[in-house]
Amino acid sequence: MNQGLLDFSVGGTVPLQGKYQGSSFFELLQLEQPHLLPDLSGWSESATDKVPHGTTVLAMRFRDGVLVAGDRLATAGHSVASRDVVKVFETDPYSVMAISGAAGPCIEMAHILSVELEHYEKIEGESLGLEGKANKLSQMIRANLPAAMQGLAVVPLFAGYDTRRKTGRLWKFDITGGRYEELEFDATGSGGLYARESLKHSWDQQLGRDDAVRASVSALTAAADEDRATGGVDLERGIYPVIKICTVDGQTDASEEEIAACYRNILEARAAGGNL
Repeated sequence: MNQGLLDFSVGGTVPLQGKYQGSSFFELLQLEQPHLLPDLSGWSESATDKVPHGTTVLAMRFRDGVLVAGDRLATAGHSVASRDVVKVFETDPYSVMAISGAAGPCIEMAHILSVELEHYEKIEGESLGLEGKANKLSQMIRANLPAAMQGLAVVPLFAGYDTRRKTGRLWKFDITGGRYEELEFDATGSGGLYARESLKHSWDQQLGRDDAVRASVSALTAAADEDRATGGVDLERGIYPVIKICTVDGQTDASEEEIAACYRNILEARAAGGNL
């Protein structure tokens, strides 16, 4: 590595001053280049009403790993800010972060976490454990607390496949950076309550991959039915939730065709008098 420069995808090339010798990219930015971190100072509560917010995301364990899904709608107050925002991000080959809250800070935090994990592996020569990755995200959320108190909260879900324990794991967070591991499933955002209620009826530890995808589509559909800020599946515009799956083989995506087929099955079951 060039001793004077550090390249990273979020902000380009950063000159190193030599003050920080650890392996945390986030701490490096705080000490060496704080201007590259999101600057949320000066926001008022009235201004945050115009900031796009991500809504419903969910995560669940299943037999072979963990699944994370999110709808595509972002809102600003009572208006639609975007119909196709991405809320689920791969942070490394075995972990995924799903965002809810103020969309801009959430997305930037997901990108910084991805670079943080890559930077750690390059410095230490090995990847950080899955729980350590959750701890890194917790530190970033805690640093965002002043902005969260102004209405620019970041409330993510983090999940992945633990290559050491050989199982999928997931965590939820609060705005202070507190992290809480969930052993089954969780959902957050404005439609999170309705998604969790749906998952209560469909979730099982022994769900296979395909059944887990169907359960997640059903949960997002239930949330979209009850919460106007949740987008669900939009067949007319061809906009589908993002669903990422982490197993021993790494991270993969559910295809749009698979999601559309699940949604059509839900509609057919409802038309026939079913409860999906």
